[in-house]
Amino acid sequence: MKKLMNFTARKSIKQFLIILGSLFYISPIQAVVPTVYEPNPLELRKTSLSIAKSAVQMLELGIIKDAIRLASLAVRIDPSDERLWTLLAEAQTRDNLLTDATNSLIKAKSIKPNKASLWFAEATLELKKNQPSNAIKLINHGLKLNPKNADAYFHLGNARIMKKEFDLALNAFKAAIDLNPKFWQAINNQGIVLFETDQIKNSINSFRKALKINNNAEPMLALAVAIYTLEGNNNEVVELTKTALKKDPNYFSSEYQKEQLWGFKLRKASKILLTSPKLYSDLEEAKSNAKTNTEL
Repeated sequence: MKKLMNFTARKSIKQFLIILGSLFYISPIQAVVPTVYEPNPLELRKTSLSIAKSAVQMLELGIIKDAIRLASLAVRIDPSDERLWTLLAEAQTRDNLLTDATNSLIKAKSIKPNKASLWFAEATLELKKNQPSNAIKLINHGLKLNPKNADAYFHLGNARIMKKEFDLALNAFKAAIDLNPKFWQAINNQGIVLFETDQIKNSINSFRKALKINNNAEPMLALAVAIYTLEGNNNEVVELTKTALKKDPNYFSSEYQKEQLWGFKLRKASKILLTSPKLYSDLEEAKSNAKTNTEL
């Protein structure tokens, strides 16, 4: 009886082991498939942000193509972060890929539609594409979300200049200056519009205010042109013009002035001033030093 019991016990154990083995059986096909590690969302987010940081460094170094590649990789890893799409748009803009940059911002807006800065950024692209009407719509939408953005009013004013809507441009620049009294670019562009609407004395005041805040070539030359228009070619006009052309020789070019939103009347008066014999050597030096090849 004892032998029979031992045999039965061994048989039962053997059967149990067979059953247990069957539960953990791996077919030959399954055996050759490698285990794939799937990172969790937190790890993916950290990885994408690390890559984005490298993309920012590339942008700072001016290595734009690499910045685009890195930013593109970051959004593929984590397409749910609107900041990564914004970074990609910035890199694409630096490479003049304006349509691609717009598409990236549209992606960002689909994630965070109430983020005003995204609407303002897209508006800036529309201005670069010479589409002021589109820019105005985008800026106005953004201002509903953030009505105290001085930069947005400045760009709105620029869009109005491009459409020759001068009264509306002045209103926009005034709003920008009210929010930021030291916003010299808005004060300067206010002067440009005032000159174009034949308010020469007021334009002189604007250019002087801008120049006190920032000793920049643009308000300096614009001030010289405005004074010249009222008083003729006096010593102040000559000194302002000479200094402005040394600071930024590109301003000798009427085409460059147009790119900076100078109106027809301001460009015409500038052209007359720069043909003065007193400025001949300064004009020639500016032409040789300028980055633009456009003639006066």
